[in-house]
Amino acid sequence: MRRLDRALARPGAFAVIWGRRRVGKSRLLIEWSHRHKGLYTVAEQSAPSIQRRYLATAVAERFPGFADVDYPDWRSFFLRLSAQADQAGWQGPFVLDELPYLISADPGVVGVMQNWLDRPGRRLHVVVSGSSQRMMHSAILGSGAPLYGRAVEAFAVRPLRPGYLADAFTMDEWRDLVSVHALWGGMPRYWELAQPFGRDLDTAVDELVLDRSGPLHDEPDRLLLEETPPATALRPVLDAIGAGVHRVSEIAGRLGRPASSLSRPLSSLIEMGFVRREIPFGDSPRSGKRSLYQIADPFLRLWFRVVAPHRAVLAEAPRETRLHYWRRYRANLEAYAWEELCRMAVPMLHHCDIPLARLGPFEPAQRYWHGNAPEFDAVAHSVDGQRLLVGEVKWSAKPGKVLDRLSLSSTRTLPGAADAEIIRVLFIPEAKLDTAAADVKLVDAHAVMRALR
Repeated sequence: MRRLDRALARPGAFAVIWGRRRVGKSRLLIEWSHRHKGLYTVAEQSAPSIQRRYLATAVAERFPGFADVDYPDWRSFFLRLSAQADQAGWQGPFVLDELPYLISADPGVVGVMQNWLDRPGRRLHVVVSGSSQRMMHSAILGSGAPLYGRAVEAFAVRPLRPGYLADAFTMDEWRDLVSVHALWGGMPRYWELAQPFGRDLDTAVDELVLDRSGPLHDEPDRLLLEETPPATALRPVLDAIGAGVHRVSEIAGRLGRPASSLSRPLSSLIEMGFVRREIPFGDSPRSGKRSLYQIADPFLRLWFRVVAPHRAVLAEAPRETRLHYWRRYRANLEAYAWEELCRMAVPMLHHCDIPLARLGPFEPAQRYWHGNAPEFDAVAHSVDGQRLLVGEVKWSAKPGKVLDRLSLSSTRTLPGAADAEIIRVLFIPEAKLDTAAADVKLVDAHAVMRALR
């Protein structure tokens, strides 16, 4: 909201936001527009003439009589909007949500908007948004896009930071918030649906996801279908990754396709926020030889691990059977989510009141793996390059042999470790372990969640 507020300080400002569905773009724009007495409109998936009619009806709420006119094209619609705004001395903001629907129905609307936005003396503030990041990029964000360079503000609305789960869910322990994150990630719509269930995660999962009448039972299919154009052809790639296949060659083998054919589908899924590419610490981002592809969203990980392979059974099964499938995978899903949160927190740990804070700040953390060498869950250089954080993440209360893996002889094999001070860290939900003798720093769920605000 602060960034959008800054845009209003410039006459005739044009701003753009985008982000995947359910992330809260529309709610943000509705709230922001209401604060500034603006006009919020949303495009529909229909023919251009009907789209103009619907938008004209919305504009008529501010300018009575606006919908009494038949607009034969987009040029006449936008010019009339500017004339009405100038006559009333109203500078907006005029918010147009789901712009990709207009572009899909009539690609020429982008050129019309370009000419409209470039008209001298225009003082109307305009904000557009879209969930189809591919189409937003081709129309506005890409260097060759018709509207490129015209936005004074352009940013993605991203999932809420995990630390804010504490504001939405009342839990007994901080580790319980990790369990919540493993289910719903940072998507505010999912938080809204889950909040009434409180601490009863089993019932929340069953009624929202596992039950075939639940509002999220078919969520991934809806997300893909609602892309512009629909991205349903990408579903098999998500199925393969969600089932635990992470290398390009393995995904290709599972799908019976050549590996070279997966470059574009994987890039699209990354753009949409469904998949992320992971490279080991020390590798160049340009090198793809050891890349792994992971489901980026915790809820989608849950869905493709629990729902996708068991839909036929879940459709007819009673509650106790449905919960059996969920509980079978719960511990692994929570352990992965905890590991992910710990890596996310590393660059912000210097803000926490823990002994590790004075040794930072650290760069973003990555996993490390290479052949038969020891693997580590979180590795990061300090910003000044003098220290190397080497972390192991444990979800269970008994770390077992983790401290042995953090021995100095093991960590010295890491890239850049020879000339750095090694900072050994154990991430564990509750720091009830004495590691003084091993000289290992402890970071618990409280510190991780506080860092991720």
